[in-house]
Amino acid sequence: MSEEPIIDNAPEGQGNKRPAKSKWTQWARNLLAWLKRTVRIHQDTDYESTVSSIGSALVFKGVNVWILFFAIIVASVGLNVNSTAVIIGAMLISPLMGPIMGIGLSVGISDKEMLRTSLRNLLVMVMISLVASTAYFLLSPLGDAQSELLARTRPTIFDVLIAFFGGAAGIVATSRKSQPFTVISGVAIATALMPPLCTAGYGLATAQFRYFFGAFYLFFINSFFIALATFLIVKYLQFPQKKYLDPVRAKRVKRYITIFSIIVMIPSVIIALHVVQESSFNASANHFISEIQESPYFEHSQLIHSKKEYNFKQQTITMSVVGKEITPEEINHMQSLLRNQYGLENTTLVIRQADQFYSVNENEVIENILEKKELQIEAAQQRILQLEAELAKFNAHNQVTAQVAKEIAVQYPSIKSFAVVNLVYTNTKTLKTDTIPTLFIESTQKLSPEQEQNLLKWLRVRLEQPKLRLQ
Repeated sequence: MSEEPIIDNAPEGQGNKRPAKSKWTQWARNLLAWLKRTVRIHQDTDYESTVSSIGSALVFKGVNVWILFFAIIVASVGLNVNSTAVIIGAMLISPLMGPIMGIGLSVGISDKEMLRTSLRNLLVMVMISLVASTAYFLLSPLGDAQSELLARTRPTIFDVLIAFFGGAAGIVATSRKSQPFTVISGVAIATALMPPLCTAGYGLATAQFRYFFGAFYLFFINSFFIALATFLIVKYLQFPQKKYLDPVRAKRVKRYITIFSIIVMIPSVIIALHVVQESSFNASANHFISEIQESPYFEHSQLIHSKKEYNFKQQTITMSVVGKEITPEEINHMQSLLRNQYGLENTTLVIRQADQFYSVNENEVIENILEKKELQIEAAQQRILQLEAELAKFNAHNQVTAQVAKEIAVQYPSIKSFAVVNLVYTNTKTLKTDTIPTLFIESTQKLSPEQEQNLLKWLRVRLEQPKLRLQ
């Protein structure tokens, strides 16, 4: 009895895929659920304690004033002597984070009073910081700008990222029921709010306003993105909004806070985009400068100085070159590479060559290069003279030896050949060494002692070698 065939009514190609599809769908759902449980932080959020903690950090009087003043002086000293450890210590004791996080929290929960207090106290803190740092740098005997100071004069995209994610870490840690102190301390160090203020004070004290504006610009960027991160986390954690008894007043407060946020956010976003574009320009320009030196254009030329200039409308890369002249056609080709291969469409390439204008610094570089070349040439010439003298001495010796050989052949026909070699003799008792010319002879018959003595005396005078001995 034959078995009946099993008929699969499922559409062709789908009969065996349902269990697998269902299995993978369930696995994806389980993974998504696990991720949600892993990253969820709502259940451990202490809303009242967070608002109270940040609110207490807004109070700026008494001890906080002294701590800020001392911290600013410590940070200024660290920047002045280029000590990273001292700067980190100053950032740990600084109370600047409170008002900045207060701004983000107040906007997030629509608390007008907290926003006003945060802005007022932040302004006061900034003024005290500038006064303290300016006074220090006016009195400090160390007037030169160290690398730690110069590093706080221009913001980069990395400063934006550090401020944003540092601020996010700060508000997440503050909102926990058990606040991890190490996280708060790390945020204070990473976001680096104090050094820019100290550098701004240095700019005021030394009347270098580009330092002041650059450093204050960096402080503003850091502060804004810390506040922005705080605001976003507060919204994500769904902090309860502040309730007002008067609905009209509540609506007005929300409107004011919204307008304030837009006013602050628009220039900040523009500034952030500017920072991103400048960072991208610098990275691409450095890449271009590094690679173009290895190209055939610089095979017989040397780059001695490069300069990058960036503004919103036009960027410039200036390269100062010595050596073989780079032709206009080669410069045009490099310009097209700059735009097409490195993505710098609005960038102008300027090549300054030896017959063109050079700045003082570039002239110094050229003079140093030429001075080194002259020293190398002088050393080479001295070596040539030394070798020529040795060669002349060797040729003269060969001439004398040839003449002596003729004279020996006449006086001592039995001598077939001779050699005079400088040998180093070592005294076995005193261990002293002495270089003595030694005569070796090859003769068809042995010379008598008298003949050997006469030959030795004559050669000592003839070769001007009084120490000559016969071996």
